[in-house]
Amino acid sequence: MSLLNKLNRMKQHIVREEAPSSLQKESEKSIANEAIWDEYDTKIFTYDGQYCFIREITYPLTFQHGKYQLGEFHRIVQMWNESQSTHPLSCKGHQANELFFFDTETTGLGGGVGNTIFLLGQAQVFHDRVVVKQHLLPNPGNEVALYQSFLNGINSKTLVTYNGKAFDWPQVKTRHTLIRESVPSLPPFGHFDLFHAARRLWKKEMDSVKLANVEKVILDIHRKDDVPGYLAPMIYFQFVKQQQPEIIMGVLKHNEIDVLSLITLYIDVSLKLLNTTVEANEEEHYEIARWLDYIGDGQSAMNAYQTLMEKGTRNEGSAKYQVALHYKKNKNWDMAINTWKEILSLSNEEKLKIDSAIELAKYYEHIIKNYDEAIYYTKLANQILEHNRMKDSIELQAEIEKRLARIERKYEKIITRGSAKNE
Repeated sequence: MSLLNKLNRMKQHIVREEAPSSLQKESEKSIANEAIWDEYDTKIFTYDGQYCFIREITYPLTFQHGKYQLGEFHRIVQMWNESQSTHPLSCKGHQANELFFFDTETTGLGGGVGNTIFLLGQAQVFHDRVVVKQHLLPNPGNEVALYQSFLNGINSKTLVTYNGKAFDWPQVKTRHTLIRESVPSLPPFGHFDLFHAARRLWKKEMDSVKLANVEKVILDIHRKDDVPGYLAPMIYFQFVKQQQPEIIMGVLKHNEIDVLSLITLYIDVSLKLLNTTVEANEEEHYEIARWLDYIGDGQSAMNAYQTLMEKGTRNEGSAKYQVALHYKKNKNWDMAINTWKEILSLSNEEKLKIDSAIELAKYYEHIIKNYDEAIYYTKLANQILEHNRMKDSIELQAEIEKRLARIERKYEKIITRGSAKNE
């Protein structure tokens, strides 16, 4: 027998003797800790010689989390299904339990394979309860069990996250790629990222739209004895060394509140989108109208601007200007001109007056070729600007002067042609 064959035979014996011993040792450790984890509503999940922890907490629909009871989510889903809105946050066609509120905890804030997800947190709203389920990695050698546990039996259509499009879900994809041969495929989720909604609605009201700030300012959620997110990695590393449940429970509770807050936030944003006139304050109302404009829902945006104008708010002038632009887009020139002139007469906002004067100059120059009027409104825009210096006024004045020079050249050509004909 060759030396190579002898080594191969020895290798087989080594594997058969050591592998069961290793698995038995891990299994014994898991069983020994099981009673302790039970006290924390946590079970041990084993798979292919690896294990992870699954913590599950159930809430009644009447549970109040901030401004709303969690069961209010069922009414929101019904409202979206009855609505004709095509807004990107619409869950039309979904049942309540098909939205998957999701958040992760990781060993760092960077991307790439060096950043490990150690906690996958999820919440679903069922017909009679809300279930928060968390999958905890006991140490980095058990990711197959973690993702097997997480992906087993997922029946949801759409993720709901907070900055999950940029961070959480790409991280899940990265880690999953490393073990994809050993675990189920990732489902083709839709994705509602509420971070983008928060930025649109409240970036002017808050210095930062971190979820913790949105909870306090908007949702009336006030955490007590909360573990700050930035401490989670350090706490996890300590847990990996000592494997004591009480070490990591603060992080689990932090993540639990995160996913519950996503439910409350989706309720709040949806109410404001579906019943803007009643549910949204002035600033939110204006930003929702702009948001509808941005996604191309012109008629809904127009309706939102008009109802804002009826409120007589301090955003009335801005709403009027946007309405005028809609009239312009639809070539309803009489309404557009009247609205721009109304802004010039009544508004106290110099920028709106300048923009309206420039729009009138464009109309008279390009649409009806009335260069006298075009020159008048261009000079009016310049006068307002000179009287009230604003940010970027140098660039704006250069643009206005360029426009004025062009119109005057056109006007001079007409005068010259008229003189030639008379001769």
